[in-house]
Amino acid sequence: MRDRLLAAPVVPAPEPWRPVFEYEYGVPVGGLLGIGFATHPDSGHDLVMVVSHDGHGLFDAVTGEKIARDRDPDPDEHTPDASTDLSCPGLGPIAGSRVRIAGLFGGGFHTVTADSWTLEVVTPAWPNARVLLSRDGGLPHAGPHGEGWWHIFHASYSEFRAAGFSPSGQTIAVATSSDLSLWTRRPV
Repeated sequence: MRDRLLAAPVVPAPEPWRPVFEYEYGVPVGGLLGIGFATHPDSGHDLVMVVSHDGHGLFDAVTGEKIARDRDPDPDEHTPDASTDLSCPGLGPIAGSRVRIAGLFGGGFHTVTADSWTLEVVTPAWPNARVLLSRDGGLPHAGPHGEGWWHIFHASYSEFRAAGFSPSGQTIAVATSSDLSLWTRRPV
């Protein structure tokens, strides 16, 4: 199994998934600590909140637009470990709410969608994490690579932080210590 996983190249996610950002590894976010999901109160789009050493940011997970930035968050709530539920205060259109953050301090996301897409993080060559996507909720590595499962991300250049589906099942997010990558199945 280890050899099979090591031999699988990174490939694009299959239809209906599409990358949100134009760059292969998403957008750079230096000192990324964790990410969390929210929903835009007006458009209904999934939002991804990023917590880093340089503050908090909020991205639209359909368009990739950075819609809010706080370079100087409250020092008592800057990181999710300051809260028992690993959350940070929202910003921009989700100000006044709290967003649960997964990453360096713990936490996690959905790994299966309601329509049986499955995400699995494997480390056959630790510490380099690989993110595998599969259909029908089966083991991602049971059938041929590129048909029933896809190796969509390889964290070989920086530390893996978190990966998972948004609560809506419409967004896949992968965070490392230096980047945020997003895939969506919603049209722009």
